[in-house]
Amino acid sequence: MANFYTDNEDIQFLFKHIGLSKLAEICEEGFRFAGEFDYAPADADEAIQNYQLVLESLGQLSGDFIAPRAEDVDRQGNILNEDGSVTRAKGISESLEKLAQAEVMGFTLPHRFGGLNFPKLVYSMAIEMVSRADAALMNIFGLQGIAETINAFASEELKEKYLPDFSAGKVTGAMVLTEPDAGSDLQSVKLRAFQDDNGNWFLHGVKRFITNGCGEVLLVLARSEPDRSGGLGLSLYVCDRGPTIHIRRLEDKLGIHGSPTCEIFFDNTPCEIIGERQRGLVTYVMSLMNGARIGIAAQSLGIGEAAFRVARDYGASRKQFGVAIEKLPAVRDMLTDMKIALEASRALLYETSCVVDMEIGYAKRLARDSRLRGNDRVRGNDNRDNAEAKELKKQWRKYRRYAGMLTPMSKYYCSEMCNSVAYDSIQVLGGSGYMRDYACERHARDARITTIYEGTSQLQVVAAVRGVCSGKAEKFLAELAGLEYDGETEDLLEKLAAGTELLKDSVVFIKGQGTEYMDLYGRALVDIAIDLIIGYLFCGQASTKVDMEAVVSRENSNGDGETIPMKKRKAILARRFITKNVPKIAALAELIRTGDTSTFKGYEALVGPVPAE
Repeated sequence: MANFYTDNEDIQFLFKHIGLSKLAEICEEGFRFAGEFDYAPADADEAIQNYQLVLESLGQLSGDFIAPRAEDVDRQGNILNEDGSVTRAKGISESLEKLAQAEVMGFTLPHRFGGLNFPKLVYSMAIEMVSRADAALMNIFGLQGIAETINAFASEELKEKYLPDFSAGKVTGAMVLTEPDAGSDLQSVKLRAFQDDNGNWFLHGVKRFITNGCGEVLLVLARSEPDRSGGLGLSLYVCDRGPTIHIRRLEDKLGIHGSPTCEIFFDNTPCEIIGERQRGLVTYVMSLMNGARIGIAAQSLGIGEAAFRVARDYGASRKQFGVAIEKLPAVRDMLTDMKIALEASRALLYETSCVVDMEIGYAKRLARDSRLRGNDRVRGNDNRDNAEAKELKKQWRKYRRYAGMLTPMSKYYCSEMCNSVAYDSIQVLGGSGYMRDYACERHARDARITTIYEGTSQLQVVAAVRGVCSGKAEKFLAELAGLEYDGETEDLLEKLAAGTELLKDSVVFIKGQGTEYMDLYGRALVDIAIDLIIGYLFCGQASTKVDMEAVVSRENSNGDGETIPMKKRKAILARRFITKNVPKIAALAELIRTGDTSTFKGYEALVGPVPAE
């Protein structure tokens, strides 16, 4: 029996290595819900035990039930019926039913709506496992951010209307944002939102490339101010699937065939506004998309893990020239880099998830503290500690800045890793990898979308490089450098410190060249920052206090197998990752300082004319 949690030693290690106690306390708001809800944890130990039980259960469901159906799901796809309804692949419907029965469709929703109230970090672990089983299913399971957006910004009436059904798995949702002429440029959205004489809202227009657009609950970005262009003319709405919503077509896609991607026509569809007018894009959708980007990073991890395991198994069992092909240096090196890339991506994503949890937790504490201070003033007792409130706001702002930089970094890095690992998985299998006999061709097709939707890699770099150039990366690296590490990593820390100086020099140079140059060399700068961050995270893992044996072995001098403790294995991994990146960081820094702007000045000469039809 397969269990995608218990068979992944790195997820289990990080579950123990990362400080879940602090996340549990801030997520449960000091465990104040225990007295109100029987299933709410009373302390950190109980919360962590709950997290592990759910992950083990979901890992079992992913390995035993979801994964065996993934191939059929890929081949069946979805069907658009004559009446405009959509029939999902049988395996997707069956898996959604099982997930609802497992009570994991409200992973991060509050207890009062039937949710688990789990941290984003644990949700990222869950998404990774589901995605490893079937990347297409994740596009429905991972859309719980829609419910989170309703919880964060909608009225209490709308929360009570929708959130219990989301938690129970009775409904699924869709982010209805893009249009034929408004893909990444959401400020150009034209779908019209208007009110009748009684103040009721309606939607009219077309949306395209909508994942799970056939879902029961749709969050729709629409233009509420017809005389105002740009993002400030947009508001966010929620509506139920009904007779005025028409699915006009299903996209015929390269991969994730089990995930329906719809073109939708809204024909004067009744809807309700989320929050305030004109804040649809600037506040609500930005929050929604940041959560979705973490979800895609986790999806990328799951696809990459699945692809790596196909290659690892084949490399150990396939013999050529009298030996298993993993004995060949070129193949061995490829598999090593694939595995390290996976763990590097996981380290970055899980750290990002923790930072987002802290940001959300401090925001909740600030809001609750503000309400309590307001009550004190009403009662004529304004003695609450202002210094504490200032510290809360300071911490919230810090984590918000870090989250704003790390989120696009994670989406970019994990999705690029996913494509690289899936590509190399096919290469390890050779001709067999190109055939449908093995799953790695499906993983490669599923991987391709991860660098595109929820913002392309290029857009993620544009977002991340501004965080790097504003000093956020330097401050975050300084915090990481100030942590305690084992003496065995001392020389590695020196290499990271030297790399940080190159990063600082590169930032100074780029800022002196202007915004256009920053965007041109943004990827090189972001790559340096990411490699340094992950280097510190690996050093932290190599200095762990977690006593855990890795589920790996290596041959000793006698040819026998020996178990390698996880801490020792992480030290080996950290050394390879950091040492190999030293010349890469130096080369990227030198590239940045070339000052070459031929992309702008020589574009026509280099690219040539537009091809004639």
